[in-house]
Amino acid sequence: MVKNLICLGIESTAHTFGVGIIEDGEVLADVRDMYTTEKGGIIPKDCGEHHKKLKNIILQKALDQAKLKIQDIDVISFSQGPGLDPSLIVGKNFAKELALKYKKPLVGVNHLCGHLEEGKFFTEAKDPVFVFVSGANTQIIAYEGEKYRIFGEALSVGLGNALDKFGRGVGLGFPAGPKIEQLAKNGKYIEIPYIVKGMDVEFSGIVTHCINLFKKGVAIEDLCYSLQEVGFAMLIEVTERALAHTGKKEALLIGGVAANQRFVEMLNTMCEARGAKAFACPLKYSGDNGVQIAIPGLIQYNSNSCVFKTEKEIENVDIKPGWRIDDVETPWMEK
Repeated sequence: MVKNLICLGIESTAHTFGVGIIEDGEVLADVRDMYTTEKGGIIPKDCGEHHKKLKNIILQKALDQAKLKIQDIDVISFSQGPGLDPSLIVGKNFAKELALKYKKPLVGVNHLCGHLEEGKFFTEAKDPVFVFVSGANTQIIAYEGEKYRIFGEALSVGLGNALDKFGRGVGLGFPAGPKIEQLAKNGKYIEIPYIVKGMDVEFSGIVTHCINLFKKGVAIEDLCYSLQEVGFAMLIEVTERALAHTGKKEALLIGGVAANQRFVEMLNTMCEARGAKAFACPLKYSGDNGVQIAIPGLIQYNSNSCVFKTEKEIENVDIKPGWRIDDVETPWMEK
């Protein structure tokens, strides 16, 4: 009998340090901890220290949850990029240390690819247009021409970071997204800028406008409602155009902002109107987590993509802070 491979994934691109363990199609463990602040946004150096302090604790909790020992792991994968340098370095060093000590192959995973593959893993979507909306990233992505391609994106700041920037400006702390979603339920629409340029979107000016309105005394609930409605509508517009261009019949919402139920509702409405199917990554896995690194880690290992096996190869592995999804080779997708 052929043994199912067990893959351990380490996520550390931004505020979350997570360890996930999968075996074939089953999640065995998912343990994570998120760096937060009461005021202000993410401080990269402090975030890195958070990860360094908790990495061994989180690993042990994951192994306990899976009822495994580190020696039982067949493959170790880690988020190689994109992300914040201090966070990425902690995950990279930890993964290399484990791979060298226990003589395990190491796989470097693109964090965005992790979200895409995780979205397909947890839903019935086969070949969707991905609506990827996290903190730093807002991109409309689809597989076409033998690679993942970006059909539209945020020009300056991703929607998640835009929401956090607004949160900082009005004193909501970090992360601000869930607080904005709750406040929006008691708000009403006020006119704010709507900025779509071709297939791209721009949130920076909208956030500045909303912060200025707050300083003038506009109710925070109304600003939260309007910022959500406009920001989401911009992305729905671009997603609909991507569906028309590619001819695909599925849209899949992934990334941390996929946890926002209003966004899910708007995507469902648009897809229903054009005869497409809408999917959303399950709430539990919409944010950053180690499982999203273990899933492509195992896929890549089986297709020998970004796999490091020798001691020298592993020692030379480094982070890729600016690694774009359209630069990722995807041999496992080839028909």
